[in-house]
Amino acid sequence: MPSSTPSATGSAPSTRPAARAGQDPRTSSQPERPKTSPPVGRKSTPASSCPQTAPCSAPVLNCETIEKKIRKSIQHSWRGILRACKEKDVSKRGEIPVSDFLDIAEKFSLDLSEGEISQITTKYDLKKNGKFAYYDFLQSSILLLKPQESSLLQRVIIRKPQKPLSPGPQTTSFCSAMLRIQPQILHCWRPMKRTFQSYDESRTGLLNIADFRQVLHEYHINLSEEELFNILEYYDKTLSSKISYNDFLQAFVQ
Repeated sequence: MPSSTPSATGSAPSTRPAARAGQDPRTSSQPERPKTSPPVGRKSTPASSCPQTAPCSAPVLNCETIEKKIRKSIQHSWRGILRACKEKDVSKRGEIPVSDFLDIAEKFSLDLSEGEISQITTKYDLKKNGKFAYYDFLQSSILLLKPQESSLLQRVIIRKPQKPLSPGPQTTSFCSAMLRIQPQILHCWRPMKRTFQSYDESRTGLLNIADFRQVLHEYHINLSEEELFNILEYYDKTLSSKISYNDFLQAFVQ
């Protein structure tokens, strides 16, 4: 019994020096807990942000098949779609409400399912403001301006395609020029390709600017100086004064 009493009484003074001697573990543990909690919260935010980017990229990848499906039906009616979109675009910003685009898509019988519509509208809501960028949609649906898609055919036809594979910027003026001559190119692209090849005596797949423009003149495709400059800015990024006619034609034909 006497041995137990001093242990009880001695426990109080023993804790005081233990608190003084052990101030570092106790005092450090108390402030360390709030110190460790904020970085845990901070580390959780980037972890939560990583899965947020994954679902955003999924519809963009799936839209490639949807655009290929639309391209066949939209190839000859894109002018009417563009005209209808411009009528809805009062502010002339290249975007309209999604509801207006759905009405236009139904008017021109694009035959899109609900899932395809949600993917298309998500991809072309570029400013994340609930509006549809119709000009970018028509550009990617009509013009095949991705050289990686045509690289397999290019490797068979051209042995030195490295320079054309790095195109310049896709400016609005460039896309307008390409869209303007699109119906004429679709009408005569096969004989035009043979004419390009007849000018290409060395079979490099490249023509100088004068020969390229001469071939277009032969098929009654007249480019203004501004349009020619915008096309050369895209296809002749390295300023070699030559243009790949295969890349040019593959922007219109699959």
